[in-house]
Amino acid sequence: MDKILILDFGSQVTQLIGRRLRELNVFCEIFPYNKVPALDGSVKGIILSGSPCSVRDANAPQLDLTPFKGRLPLLGICYGAQYLASRYGGQVEGALAREYGRAMLDIVRTDSPLFKGVSLHSQVWMSHGDTISRLPAGAEVVASTAEVVNAAFQIAGEPTYAVQFHPEVFHTTEGSRMLANFALDICGCAGDWTPDSFIDTTVEDLRARLGDDQVILGLSGGVDSTVAGVLLNKAIGHNLTCIFVNNGLLRKGEFEDVLESYRDMGLNVIGADASEAFLSALAGVSEPEAKRKIIGRLFVETFDRYAKGIENARWLAQGTIYPDVIESAGIPGIASKIKSHHNVGGLPEEMHLQIVEPLRMLFKDEVRRVGRALGIKEELVGRHPFPGPSLAIRILGEVTEERLRVLREADDIFIRGLRAYDCTGMGFPSASDPRVEATNLYDAIWQAGVILLPVRSVGVMGDERTYEHPVALRAVVSTDAMTADWFPFPYDFLSDISNEIINRVRGINRVVYDISSKPPATIEWE
Repeated sequence: MDKILILDFGSQVTQLIGRRLRELNVFCEIFPYNKVPALDGSVKGIILSGSPCSVRDANAPQLDLTPFKGRLPLLGICYGAQYLASRYGGQVEGALAREYGRAMLDIVRTDSPLFKGVSLHSQVWMSHGDTISRLPAGAEVVASTAEVVNAAFQIAGEPTYAVQFHPEVFHTTEGSRMLANFALDICGCAGDWTPDSFIDTTVEDLRARLGDDQVILGLSGGVDSTVAGVLLNKAIGHNLTCIFVNNGLLRKGEFEDVLESYRDMGLNVIGADASEAFLSALAGVSEPEAKRKIIGRLFVETFDRYAKGIENARWLAQGTIYPDVIESAGIPGIASKIKSHHNVGGLPEEMHLQIVEPLRMLFKDEVRRVGRALGIKEELVGRHPFPGPSLAIRILGEVTEERLRVLREADDIFIRGLRAYDCTGMGFPSASDPRVEATNLYDAIWQAGVILLPVRSVGVMGDERTYEHPVALRAVVSTDAMTADWFPFPYDFLSDISNEIINRVRGINRVVYDISSKPPATIEWE
């Protein structure tokens, strides 16, 4: 299959390049800049990503471009563009003012293949502190902004292009057109990578990799683990055993509801109640990363115990997707770490199972498309994401039975309210499929939940003074969890939910709504 290699210099949005290419049905793979694989005939082009580093730094990431520059189409983005300029005789200097945010791009060379069909004047997104002050030999400017003369250039006589803005982000309004020009026209990719082709390739790879080994999968009821389970079942059938662990941190009634939802899916599912062990280990622990690591360790240890009762069990399968990975670890020494995730952090040093993660390189919306192609019912495909560490990271501070009770009741009221509110005709697109208009608030929202705050506030109930917990409602819209905006609730909904939570949940006397976007905030509070 035709593919493009994306070489990652540590940008937090590198995977968005891949996502945009996949929207064009172009297969791509991402590799750290210092682990470039051997090139074969399937590689049709190379993209160099952005980076938090400066090419002027003494320890800036370095890459030998000799194997492919001038031989394969090459596109440098932001740091990638500045690295091309610096390495081949140009000059990169610190900008007089850091260039972040929206800018208007003017096409200088209308015959440039990279900008075919792009408006002569369009919005782009800048995010860099350096700028290219002199182009390398043989390069010519093809686009500029009011502040950046060399906003885009190409090398005469070879298919090498560079842009100092980010075509992969939403705010570059015609960025997808630019990437399509590069991938489809300049690189000549066929554009035949689809959910169906992903399924076929993944099933074939899983069969070859797993052989006759037994595989244990951790099901959660969410779309990621569900799609991973159906893919594995399609590949290895009866060699898959699915285990749904009750860690004592699930939503109200979730353990029973999830087991029921899998009854007619042909999966071999075991329910494992390990709630006592999890809650005991979390007693007295308040630090978020410590909670995540404890949950991750017990999660794997639980599966390790079950594996010993399954003959020839060699693998632990997980529904890890890319946002879990990028927020847990980047390129050592370059990409910043935001948080660990139980699927990719906290593993014991001596684990008796190998890890298989068939969805590791997909975004949530891609997982949903694959799920629909597999015929999974919509109630599972459209479920909101739920954090791996469960309610433990929605309780700020120590996790106790009483605090879990309070949070579960408030969360249940909030989620049931979202499902019950009719928003037909309000113009809210469905979060799981933006082509469809949502009929209730739950379907219009990407992710929602309640956060129990580690403070108390004064209130008055029935002429009596109260001193109880406030909770924060959180609801966001997103396409990939890399960025997210808060959801604009109708005021009557917020009023009704606030009243119901305060009136029905003993221990809560105040409700607030979190209107922070990501970035600068994250979706979860811990």
